[in-house]
Amino acid sequence: MLSAAYHHAGPAAVRYPRGTGPGVTIPEHLEPLPIGQAETRRRGQRIALLAFGSLNTPAADVAERLDATHINMRSIKPLDRETVLEAARSHELLVTLEDNVIAGGAGSAVNELLASEMLPTGILNLGLPDVFIEHGKPEELLTECGLDAGGIEAAIRGRLKAKEAL
Repeated sequence: MLSAAYHHAGPAAVRYPRGTGPGVTIPEHLEPLPIGQAETRRRGQRIALLAFGSLNTPAADVAERLDATHINMRSIKPLDRETVLEAARSHELLVTLEDNVIAGGAGSAVNELLASEMLPTGILNLGLPDVFIEHGKPEELLTECGLDAGGIEAAIRGRLKAKEAL
């Protein structure tokens, strides 16, 4: 994404967490990734996880456990409209995952897209609460906020259980 931003003719911003990327080998030649194009990493049933940034790692674990689709969204702006709409049409529940505040974040952009297209797909936005979070190690803070694999899976199972109770 850094290479894509560098080669982009207009303004660009890349947000990345501190620390190292899990299991990512940096190639010698950095080919720019297409801006605004998501990557489907796993196809599953009923649930689609739309993961932004560092939450792709726990998303991969949860997708395996729940037989869910895992989509690496790669960018928030522009949002990959076609991928989101296809996922909404082919899944019962979309789950957005971001290490950002939910209000006004990537999940909100997905919500706005679904509303504009009048799609009735269920949605669950998981991200940081809109409160001050103390300084700490990223993994510990994500766990506290329910954004580790266990917390994400529990939130999804809770949503599915609530839906079944209706």
